[in-house]
Amino acid sequence: MRVVGVIDIGKTNAKVAAVDLDRFEEIAVRKTANAVRADGPYPHFDVERLWAFLLESLAALNSEHAFEAISITTHGATAVVLDASGDLALPVLDYEYAGPDTLAAEYGAARPPFSETGSARLPMGLNVGAQLYWQQKAFPAEFARVASILTYAQYWTYRLTGVLCNELTSLGCHTDLWNPRAATFSSLVERQGWRPLFAPVLKASDVAGALRAELCAATGIAAGTPVYCGIHDSNASLLPHLLTRASPFSVVSTGTWVVMLAVGAEPKALDERRDTLINVNALGDPVPSARFMGGRAFQLLLGEGAAPASPSVEDAVAQAGYMLLPSIPEGSGPFPASKAVWTTDEQTLAPVERFAVVSFHLALMTATCLDLIGARGEVVVEGPFAVNKAYLRMLAAATGRPVFADPHNVTGTSLGAACLIKGSRVRTGVEPVDGEIPESFVSYAQAWRKAALQHAGKEKQP
Repeated sequence: MRVVGVIDIGKTNAKVAAVDLDRFEEIAVRKTANAVRADGPYPHFDVERLWAFLLESLAALNSEHAFEAISITTHGATAVVLDASGDLALPVLDYEYAGPDTLAAEYGAARPPFSETGSARLPMGLNVGAQLYWQQKAFPAEFARVASILTYAQYWTYRLTGVLCNELTSLGCHTDLWNPRAATFSSLVERQGWRPLFAPVLKASDVAGALRAELCAATGIAAGTPVYCGIHDSNASLLPHLLTRASPFSVVSTGTWVVMLAVGAEPKALDERRDTLINVNALGDPVPSARFMGGRAFQLLLGEGAAPASPSVEDAVAQAGYMLLPSIPEGSGPFPASKAVWTTDEQTLAPVERFAVVSFHLALMTATCLDLIGARGEVVVEGPFAVNKAYLRMLAAATGRPVFADPHNVTGTSLGAACLIKGSRVRTGVEPVDGEIPESFVSYAQAWRKAALQHAGKEKQP
């Protein structure tokens, strides 16, 4: 095979990419915003709008590049419930909706312990188990019609092939539904009676089925084109490095969420109160992980089109000690109970200074997470932050380890999903962060860590 079509649905944006498997790079891309609808019983993803975008994009890109396979990657924290006809039994819940929190105490008593699932207790719908539990209690009549439960990437696999399946990396990402060490469903699934509802579990690299004949006719894609099962987006970012890099190392997958995955980590007790967890990689192995909402923080604090700081501005900010202490947004990450505090009057900062402070903050949040999961060896940054030099340089200063990034590819998820195709010539294209790290950065990182812990203590941080 030479060209694969990759469907890549993130929390903020969705895209379809044509990936050349020989060159191992994206050769064409179409994008759209991932909208949330406010109508219906609760906020939910506009899956029909996405479906129309996917079909239109697959047709347009295929007309130029002739797809020989299709692969899928999506954000986690999302499950889809279908009735016996294969239609939605309930809308696809937006995981940032707080509805499940109304049953937080009840669900907390029902969910398995962290020692079983490696899944931290998270707010809103960030635990898929909490979503399903709330839907079952709040909408009993609709939930009684549920015939199949699918993880999110595999919902799109189903739409494309008609084959119902689930997949390991999506089940293993803080869902409360999976026991990563036993490689089976958790006790919650059995106790709630959900086990018969879950479609068979496949590996991400399995071919789920062929593209449905009517979709081949609608898009012009060749009959019999295989559709691969699909993969959770953070694990998609990890996969190219898992296949090409020697352990130990860690991958920092950046987007709406910044997710750290540590391969060959130092054995360390994970603290579920600080958003550390166990993910399951595409090979089926448990991987210590941590996360915080870094992309959302960047968007809230800087918006679109923020001008990056020059090295001289970065150094001046570091020497002045301007800081943003955690955490924004609240409720997740390594300091979930702390409210963000600026150590200087943020209104007096020039835009480029603000960019540097925010980038430093995000780098130090990342470094904190890496410490919590026992990360060792090289650090590889994927996604939008891979082109943020202030972030990369401060991350190198804070970790004291080599940091690598791909300045040409701002998302590793699509290429990671392409790795699922047999015969792809996997390359990462990452380069070391160049230039010496100023001593002011090292001092700043030490001071930020101390100030962040003191601030967290005042906020009764776990």
